[in-house]
Amino acid sequence: MTIQEAIKARHSVRQYTEQPIEAEKIQQLQELIDQCNREGNLHIQLVIDEPNAFSSIIAHYSRFRGVRNYIAMICKKGDDENLGYYGERVVLLAQMLGLNTCWVGASYRKQPDQYKVGSDEALICVVSLGYGATQGVQHPQKRTITDVAGDCRTTDYGKPFPKWFVCGIEAALLAPTAVNQQKFAFYLHDNNQIEEAMKRALFAKYAPIDLGIAKCHFEIGAGKENFEWL
Repeated sequence: MTIQEAIKARHSVRQYTEQPIEAEKIQQLQELIDQCNREGNLHIQLVIDEPNAFSSIIAHYSRFRGVRNYIAMICKKGDDENLGYYGERVVLLAQMLGLNTCWVGASYRKQPDQYKVGSDEALICVVSLGYGATQGVQHPQKRTITDVAGDCRTTDYGKPFPKWFVCGIEAALLAPTAVNQQKFAFYLHDNNQIEEAMKRALFAKYAPIDLGIAKCHFEIGAGKENFEWL
């Protein structure tokens, strides 16, 4: 499975089987997590065989079952967008490895003995991880390319968007966001420069993470070689 295929195949999964994650897959995930932590100055941590985080009434009410593995999404305070961008890279690798995931903002119980959080850091959310009881389903897309794409070019304004830009938007529209809000936008400027923005969202706390995830998808769909971020 390619990373582009993983974007299309990934759906949020809340119920998992008892099948353990193989050691080689854990190693591949850990290697990417280490890389993302170095590149993004983050503190993402992989937690394996720990059932207590999802054993609360809230987790069961939110339909989480059988969660024994998760990724603790930890970063410097205020660096949530960066965390979303790199965290989604790990999520997509999990999908490529045949695993399932779900970004979780509130339906879990903190387990401070399972990961380390520095004095200048915060646990923003977790991502459940494992072999899903199902592969999940695609949520209906609430927004279209027209809703999230803006044309700020001066020389080519009004002309069709380049194919790479459209592909980037299509990938971004498949990005997970809090309650499927998709409150992001991407604006095409001259010289293939891209400006990203987050519009007013109902769950504003998670808006920076959502934007980071959408940027990750856009970059994969558009191809990094075709543009640069403003």
